[in-house]
Amino acid sequence: MRNLLSPDAIHPAISNGVDTYHNDIVQEVIQAVAANGVVVVGMKQNPVVKKARKSLEAAGIEFTYLEYGSYTSQWHQRLAIKMWSGWPTFPMIFADQTLIGGNAELQKLIGTPDTNLPSLKGHA
Repeated sequence: MRNLLSPDAIHPAISNGVDTYHNDIVQEVIQAVAANGVVVVGMKQNPVVKKARKSLEAAGIEFTYLEYGSYTSQWHQRLAIKMWSGWPTFPMIFADQTLIGGNAELQKLIGTPDTNLPSLKGHA
């Protein structure tokens, strides 16, 4: 498991800021992941996000797409999502409430018959 700074090591004066940093965006992602089989979190202009979405569409896998800005906007919101999940890049893909990684990891799992992720079994 990755190392996280202990809450005891955060000064009380900034604790609330750390706890609530773009919490509305993080909650939006949490709710989408809980309510949908596959969720792709991405951003405009990112070719890897487009590849992941096209792969899911080609495989006949339904997904929910959440988009937060582009290279020049909403980077604070994307940072909050990265801090919450621990995944450093976009797209960030969830299947059956599990973070599976990005596009490279998706390509390895998509349509794999022995996967424990039923939402990734397409219809194409």
